[in-house]
Amino acid sequence: MKVAISTDMGYVSAHFGRCASYTIVAIEEGKIVNREEIPNPGHQPGFLPQYLSDRGVNVIIAGGMGPRAQGLFAQKNIESLIGVQGPIDDVITQFINQEIEAGEDLCGHKHGEVECEDHPTPGEPIKQKEGSKIFVTAQGKDLEADIDPRFGRAEYFLVVDPETMDFEVLENPNKNVAQGGGIQSAQLAAEKNASVVITGQCGPNAERILKSSGIQMITGAHGKAKDALLQFLKEHH
Repeated sequence: MKVAISTDMGYVSAHFGRCASYTIVAIEEGKIVNREEIPNPGHQPGFLPQYLSDRGVNVIIAGGMGPRAQGLFAQKNIESLIGVQGPIDDVITQFINQEIEAGEDLCGHKHGEVECEDHPTPGEPIKQKEGSKIFVTAQGKDLEADIDPRFGRAEYFLVVDPETMDFEVLENPNKNVAQGGGIQSAQLAAEKNASVVITGQCGPNAERILKSSGIQMITGAHGKAKDALLQFLKEHH
């Protein structure tokens, strides 16, 4: 059994064809016998199914993939598991233990027509898995605090349950790191089961991690955290 996972900086990428790389894992009798990460060789139509078939891949794991691509993989007897998110190591373990949760396509565009839309438009419903949270950057420890415009180096994160408005306060452990604060904060959002991040601005590296984890970004937020949160819920639910 050989599995190919769309990969972006250690997380499952939201789109199989346009990810940065692929993690190829060979599994025998429930154990990893070989693992490698290869750069994406290109996104020409019809190329990847043949390329990965030639490498002996049996299963594809990704956040999203168009139906045409899934059909081409099926012709090569390659199964596609989409709607998957999270750190690559965790996903491999889940696959081996037959605990992996495939779901709806996490890539928010019409495949083959336009590129992915990272930022939803007002009124567009956000796909939220049961129990998922909204991750809000804040300058203080409650919903009355102002939005912190910095994602990676925000003072606090408010992890909000959109159903009850209960929240957990996290002091950002990455606000003073020399580098990689955005990436580490994005990984923290994924670990906290966030489906949406509300912030002022987000750097490209953090954006890639959030996107790879199936997390939607709402940037340009300002004012009180509570107001930004309520505005989001009004527009997207």
